[in-house]
Amino acid sequence: MSLNKNLNDIEKSQLIELMHESLRIRSHFELFLWMQGKLQIFLPHEIMITAWGDFSLGVIYFNIVSPLPGIRSDKISNPEIHPFLQNLFNYWLNHAKAPFTLSASDNIMHDCRFANVESSYYLKNMKSALVHAIKDHRGRHDCLYVLLSSNTSFPHASRPMLEALLPYIDSALRQIEHLPEQHPVPIKIEPDTQDENINMLSARELEIMDWVTKGKTNQEIGMILDISAFTVKNHLQRIFKKLNVLNRAQAVSKFRK
Repeated sequence: MSLNKNLNDIEKSQLIELMHESLRIRSHFELFLWMQGKLQIFLPHEIMITAWGDFSLGVIYFNIVSPLPGIRSDKISNPEIHPFLQNLFNYWLNHAKAPFTLSASDNIMHDCRFANVESSYYLKNMKSALVHAIKDHRGRHDCLYVLLSSNTSFPHASRPMLEALLPYIDSALRQIEHLPEQHPVPIKIEPDTQDENINMLSARELEIMDWVTKGKTNQEIGMILDISAFTVKNHLQRIFKKLNVLNRAQAVSKFRK
């Protein structure tokens, strides 16, 4: 679908202004105002969940933007929402990496269990979802974007519109600081013990990291070491925790140092 053919002159002007505004966002409050402003004209929604990390390793962090009371990132734990986000990203990967929609009949969030009563109430009353993602092959940093609405469905033009606007949504989010709960717990390293994290790696983990620095995939490393790609993935999960990093690129940088 061509967006240019389906927008009138006023809508085109609003869309261009929306794109320009995204480049000036520098705070969470500015992001909130932008999301609740002209963006609602093209992508009406009540909750936006963004997630990032390395989904292949299950290392996922998330953020929620919504005007609804009780729907805040710090009120929902990662284990509570992790399976939902992982399933959506896997679906996107397996369906041509294209934006897709879900309806209430798809049982959007009813399998999720949230300890916070208010968050659970609002999330489970969402009747439709619009989803798209970005897979960064260079930085090994995946990003997932989920728009939730209490309406039974999204407008027909929402999928191509999200595809067109996603680079601007992604850029806006990258320009603001993480919230405190979105950071891994920092590890204090004294000047004379900077290599302790690396020394914590086993011989097998060092071997795997050596191949990771050479750009090998999990499958390729498994073939080289005569182990399964799943085993490589498990080793990498442990390596990431030991090095206190989120993805392959960060692990390689710390390993090389």
